[in-house]
Amino acid sequence: MSAFKTLDDLGDVTGKVALVRVDLNLPMQDGHVTDETRIRAAAPTILELAAKGAKVLLLAHFGRPKGERSSTMSLSMVVGAVEKVLGKEVMFVPEIAGEVVAQSVGILRPGDIAILENTRFWKGEEKNDPNLVKAIAENGDFYVNDAFSAAHRAHATTEGLAHVLPAYAGRSMQAELEALDKALGAPEKPVAAVVGGAKVSSKLDVLKHLVGQVDHLIIGGGMANTFLAAKGVDVGKSLCEHDLTGTANEILEAADTSGCTVHLPYEVVVSKEFAANPPSLRTCNVHEVAADEMILDVGPLAVEALGDVLKTCRTLVWNGPMGAFETTPFDAATVALAKTAAALTAEGSLISVAGGGDTVAALHHAGVATDFSYISTAGGAFLEWMEGKELPGVAALSV
Repeated sequence: MSAFKTLDDLGDVTGKVALVRVDLNLPMQDGHVTDETRIRAAAPTILELAAKGAKVLLLAHFGRPKGERSSTMSLSMVVGAVEKVLGKEVMFVPEIAGEVVAQSVGILRPGDIAILENTRFWKGEEKNDPNLVKAIAENGDFYVNDAFSAAHRAHATTEGLAHVLPAYAGRSMQAELEALDKALGAPEKPVAAVVGGAKVSSKLDVLKHLVGQVDHLIIGGGMANTFLAAKGVDVGKSLCEHDLTGTANEILEAADTSGCTVHLPYEVVVSKEFAANPPSLRTCNVHEVAADEMILDVGPLAVEALGDVLKTCRTLVWNGPMGAFETTPFDAATVALAKTAAALTAEGSLISVAGGGDTVAALHHAGVATDFSYISTAGGAFLEWMEGKELPGVAALSV
């Protein structure tokens, strides 16, 4: 991983203006923020800069306004929630550049915090317009990126500003990059990856990249059915992308070539209907799935065997559930394997990094979210990192 500057590299910033890119794209209901996770993630960086005497200007997007102002997507709506988490008063500035921002900077005292308006109200944001970048930068002395979740976008506030101002990684960004480096950059071997989810098509690039990076690839969820079908298994009515069995075989062949062992379920939980605790529920060998049944989870013996695989590994990266975990009892495999990973992490034998929306929800459901070494709340950025792609917002911080 390339070297990058962090807040530890800052000199005296008293009275200087910090332009800080954070993720305030928060879930809302009836005008109120329903989940403060992203604010809490950015809080250490914001409060540290404020404590050092900087004037902190927060840059963020909210929704998809497509370059037009919208009262329902104004960041003024999140100010109260940010103040609650930070425990400090926060000014709202209805612009991101120009005289209004300059005047607001003049009003702010060292240690004060302001949120600028939704950056996506300006068409130049998503186009990474050099003129907009210059205009925003004119009101700042240095730039801090603390929004890994937006680092896969080369936008004005996620990438452009890092080229025109001294640039630093915030504490959340720093923690994310260090965790990801431990997971796939320079990991302790052997390395295991758990990849689940509904469709192979959504994670083709992830799978193709991982077989050359890890020692064990555990495939679960609906995508496992496509691989089983590729190996000649009749998966009945299961969710399966039969048109991708050729691609699945190519991935399996690539795994063989690189010495990666691919683990597919040999025991499965099936049902004739997808419903909670259906009467047709049964556990069987994968070769015994009837034509009118669908595979909805990995069986307990197979999960135990996968747990034994994790016990031989030093590093784990996880994205996606093992079964249809939102519906009981098809959460059993995900919960069991997550608890095994958490226990191995707790005893110090495994570095565990997980990410993606469904994955985070599944680990919270299993009650082990706080027991993994690191959990990334980033969606697209985490997936693109797993695909081995360079993230523009991260690359721009490199020194």
